[in-house]
Amino acid sequence: MSDLPLADITVVSLEQAVAAPYATRQLADLGARVIKVERPDAGDFARGYDTTVHGQSSYFVWLNRSKESITLDLKAPEGRELLQELLSGADVFVQNLGPGAASRMGLGPDHLAVSHPSLIVCDISGYGADGPWSDRKAYDLLVQAEAGLLSVTGSPEAVAKAGISVADIAAGSFAFSGIMTALYTRATTGKARPVAVSLFEALTEWMGAPAYYTRYGGSSPKRTGASHATIAPYGPVATGDGGSVLLAIQNQREWSRLCVTVLHRPDLVDDARFATNPDRVAHRDELEPIITEAVKEFTADELASALDEASIANARMNSMDQLWEHPVLTGCDRWRDVVTPGGAIAALLPPASLGGIEARMGPVPGLGEQTDSIVAGLGRSSQEIARLRAASII
Repeated sequence: MSDLPLADITVVSLEQAVAAPYATRQLADLGARVIKVERPDAGDFARGYDTTVHGQSSYFVWLNRSKESITLDLKAPEGRELLQELLSGADVFVQNLGPGAASRMGLGPDHLAVSHPSLIVCDISGYGADGPWSDRKAYDLLVQAEAGLLSVTGSPEAVAKAGISVADIAAGSFAFSGIMTALYTRATTGKARPVAVSLFEALTEWMGAPAYYTRYGGSSPKRTGASHATIAPYGPVATGDGGSVLLAIQNQREWSRLCVTVLHRPDLVDDARFATNPDRVAHRDELEPIITEAVKEFTADELASALDEASIANARMNSMDQLWEHPVLTGCDRWRDVVTPGGAIAALLPPASLGGIEARMGPVPGLGEQTDSIVAGLGRSSQEIARLRAASII
């Protein structure tokens, strides 16, 4: 028997895109059996986002390792019957279908609490299952706009979206932690409590610092490109060789070391314009040229070394190619091979490591790859399976 902590947990997921697949992949990483229910024609539409990874979608191979794929036509009574049988043997049901779709099929938490009282139901929605926007479609960039993220991201001249699906990832992360909490609650009390997460509320939670800054400070943080909006200096500085290094000052001790040890400008320490972090933020336009002038004799490598010697946090602006070869990932042995229908790929171990246990890094399934074995496990004969396939129910 597997020593993975969720090896005895079965998850059935009506999932698509990013949020729900991210939540269930984390459960699969910990050993849960995740049965991914897909449409017979094309499956999860994230399969078609791109074809960059051996002919497959970069999103899909990232989010769907270690799962089983079954195709079911849930518009057909026999398809819904098969789903209900799957749920009878499941511990968790996750769905992120369009607004109201699960409830219309009798798969809402109230329905399932009656038919499957021990089942933990996790609903992931755009703006909540109830409330004034419950029927509104929500995609990641739209939620970034509604949650105010776009207003604080970008340059002074133009807003910019986050470069990843941050609302989806936030929702998937909260769904995962909610499901884990519900599993613990069921194990300790016997009560299966439903979990509800919306993309909007998940991203709004992540917007806490700028929201408080604006509410009680009287103005929104400015868009400052790659620099921090409310801490200075904290961002990229250009070096004499045309390179760039990001430096981060978090307290007065670091500010003093930067001025004295790296910039060789001890006079800046007592300059009233830069005495405290709020002062430095208020006089950012005066501070940044001073720092740029002071570091123009450095190459990027030299500046990074000087900052390291002064114990000042810094970083380089890596490309995706450089991330792939990052010494922390290779030096800590974080890469593993994962099988996909198009060929093996490299995949990162999950960031949360459990001592003595390595996460499962199973194959990415082809569309409906496990349909026959899953349906056979529900007691259907090979002849019945053939009939269901001929009727496009599976």
